[in-house]
Amino acid sequence: MSIDRLRLRIMMFMQFFVWGAWAVTLGTYLGSTLDFTGAQIGLVYGTTAIAAIVSPLFVGMVADRFFASQRVFALLHLLGAGLLWVASSAGDFKEMYVVMLVYALCYMPTLALANAIAFRHLSDPDRSFPTVRALGTIGWIAAGLLIGSMGIEAANTPLRIAAVASLVLALYGLSLPSTPPLKQGQSPSVASLLGLDAFSVLRQWDFLILFVCSVLISIPLAFYYNFTNLFLNEAGMANAAAKMTMGQMSEVAFLLLMPFLFRRMGVKWMIAVAMLAWAVRYVLFAFGNADPDTVWMLYVGIVLHGVCYDFFFVAGQMFADQRAPKALRNSVQALMMLGTYGVGMFLGSLISGRIVSAYTVTEGIKDWSSIWLWPAAMAAAVLVLFVLTFRARTSSQAEA
Repeated sequence: MSIDRLRLRIMMFMQFFVWGAWAVTLGTYLGSTLDFTGAQIGLVYGTTAIAAIVSPLFVGMVADRFFASQRVFALLHLLGAGLLWVASSAGDFKEMYVVMLVYALCYMPTLALANAIAFRHLSDPDRSFPTVRALGTIGWIAAGLLIGSMGIEAANTPLRIAAVASLVLALYGLSLPSTPPLKQGQSPSVASLLGLDAFSVLRQWDFLILFVCSVLISIPLAFYYNFTNLFLNEAGMANAAAKMTMGQMSEVAFLLLMPFLFRRMGVKWMIAVAMLAWAVRYVLFAFGNADPDTVWMLYVGIVLHGVCYDFFFVAGQMFADQRAPKALRNSVQALMMLGTYGVGMFLGSLISGRIVSAYTVTEGIKDWSSIWLWPAAMAAAVLVLFVLTFRARTSSQAEA
């Protein structure tokens, strides 16, 4: 293994450890300890979506043109460390929302930067990126196991653990391979300064359909990220955060299969299978609970996360890297983040929060069966749209 590849794997591990340390259990902390409503929890989670919408502008203006990506990456994680620590002491909705919004504006651009740094320094991204990205999933698993074993899901401690990890990653970021901007020295247009030139890839029909369906499928995705931990705890599943890492464990397994499957199945059918898995997972959540006869539904729904995430997000990132002009790869990765973690997750956070509040039948008691059928229906509808309209063929694929 090359030194650069090892360094990239450590970067991915820490990148997703930071996110996994706070994101999985924040809904439980906000709902159980701070008594936030479902709508308020959705809005707090929606801060990452707002930040993801802004990220393409930031990456296009800064990382693609003026400063080395690894230095921007380090600075953003340094700022994020302080903000997470402040968030751990926030006591009301307004304060928590503002601090988490500013934090998200720091963190979300680093997702695109991490991908772009990795793609720049891998000689064969189709083969090697999944194995590098797998360390990110292992980082998320490590965070979940740590927090689950400590029994602190309803406390503010996960935010402080994430803050310390973010500080460590900021320092480590300075040691990453040098990734200077590819557009340095060029005369910028207004569109390129704002990162808007990445939108030129949407002139390609297949990329346009992928982008639109990415936005739409991320709406039901928000239900999983925002409310699964709270649902499992209310359903009576012990040590829910640790058990949710089973989804990331399956993610690692499928990531290792990605180079083979990406060439054999092609991006269309990988993404279609992911969308189907999303619908199935939510149906299982709707009818499962912690009783011995139906708890298997919860476990299968959790394990399906590997198919849902890898076959959609990782395949989409690889497809985007193939189709993007070399000088726009940072911006195109950020554009995909805009569609998924941005517009889609923002709408999903608003919709999921309102649906959870609407199906809170009495004080604190929720009709989870009805709640989960909503994202199941949404995912199924997007699957039909995608299969009927997506017609991509790439140089490394043979689509059916």
